[in-house]
Amino acid sequence: MLALKQALSLVSTPLPKWTPLDESSVVAWWQHATDVADDGSPNYKVSQWKDQSGNDNHFLQGTLSERPVNGTGATSGVITFDSSNTENLETTSQISLTGDFTIGAAIHLAAGGGVFLADNTSNGEFFRFFSTSVVRIKIDNATAVDISKDEGNFLEKAYMVLTRSSGTITLYWNGVAQADTEDLTGTADIDNLGVRKADLNPYDGTVSEVMIFSSSSDALTAEVNARLSLI
Repeated sequence: MLALKQALSLVSTPLPKWTPLDESSVVAWWQHATDVADDGSPNYKVSQWKDQSGNDNHFLQGTLSERPVNGTGATSGVITFDSSNTENLETTSQISLTGDFTIGAAIHLAAGGGVFLADNTSNGEFFRFFSTSVVRIKIDNATAVDISKDEGNFLEKAYMVLTRSSGTITLYWNGVAQADTEDLTGTADIDNLGVRKADLNPYDGTVSEVMIFSSSSDALTAEVNARLSLI
């Protein structure tokens, strides 16, 4: 019986049955370890990460020196971005979020200062880890807002959700809503993972999954957090 219990404990926890495809508002879903194309041994440089939403918002990088690195073996699908190489991925089409939105990601930040999602063709459009404890958001090249983490820093393997509901942006870190919320309206434009215009503030760390929705609700936030917690 003890051996059976030990064997069962080694089985990884399955992901919940819910997926982003259950939501009509899904805009993009770059699924963990799914449809990631790299150049193989020895560098495993990522050239494409396909969107699973059906909207064809695929991530691409045609410049070899700017391609992030795909993990191998047990870490396959964990994509590492080296800021010293300005590594980033570009979307095949423009994503524009005009109203409510939900953005979720499984990440491991290595340093502050880098941009997560942004527009690399228009000024003033980004979601940036301004420091190791502050997320800065700028939309429509207007005044940026800063959301501070309740305590500690972002330098850990974690999952993050950002929601905008009726103009109010809330940050969830490892499933916990942070006390600092900010109001910011306008159209959030996204065409890049890793830098903002023009190739500034490169992201430093890993990304395992990203999802974007053009809606926000408590139920959706709960589902996104539950899925990301198991990646």
